Amino acid sequence: MIITVFTSNQPRHLSLIRDLAGIAHKVYAVMEVNTVFPGERADFFKKTPVMQEFFSHGIGSEQRIFGNIAPLPGNVHPLVMKLGDLPKLSMDVLQPVLQSDQYIVFGASYIKAPLIDFLVEHKALNIHMGVSPYYRGSSCNFWAAYQGNLDLVGATIHLLSKGLDSGDMLFHALPSPTERAFDLGMQAVKSAHRGLIQYLKDGSIHDFVPQKQDRSLELSYTRNTDFDDEVAAEYLSKLPDAEAIAGALADLDHSKFLHPYIH
Repeated sequence: MIITVFTSNQPRHLSLIRDLAGIAHKVYAVMEVNTVFPGERADFFKKTPVMQEFFSHGIGSEQRIFGNIAPLPGNVHPLVMKLGDLPKLSMDVLQPVLQSDQYIVFGASYIKAPLIDFLVEHKALNIHMGVSPYYRGSSCNFWAAYQGNLDLVGATIHLLSKGLDSGDMLFHALPSPTERAFDLGMQAVKSAHRGLIQYLKDGSIHDFVPQKQDRSLELSYTRNTDFDDEVAAEYLSKLPDAEAIAGALADLDHSKFLHPYIH
């Protein structure tokens, strides 16, 4: 099996690439890169004391669960570019990575035509870090936690669509309880990876019947600009503790989720 993944360069993205390399003969990794020190260097988010404190928690959590950045296996063939460059690449440039059996999107920038048309036609899978249809847009698991909906921290694996996070769903992935608030979102990422790898490896990913999203259930649609110093500082001042996390996850309403995979 040959897999192409459109992703980024943080430890969680590199971890997915390594996991895919473990079940595929060859992996093409189309990577849009940004700083691996968010909050410390101005890039996707501004460099401010609040952002530095916020992302210090996030970086620590990501490293605990996924390790640090490290070289990729020999059967991975990377194509690296700056975040936001993907829409500017011609299909001719991308042609070598568009000869795969499976296409996956995780953490890439917004994909436009004609690439999106190709990926939709080839039933590409998207890992949306948020439980659709309840949370869509940017930083969904942060907003679920910020709004007190810890039971809706998770991931949605769905068919890629032209609309953002709006494709037909295959399954949800949910985290197991953890003592740290920032770890909850990263555990959700790990659960999404493990579920996807398992279902790709045994072929059962093709047995799921895609289910359309009920947009009437949407609780929040957020954009990058919604996350600022004021919001980050407020969340840091009221981080949920281990008891709150355990209580929220103790009696999940499984009717809210599609084929939930829990790790």
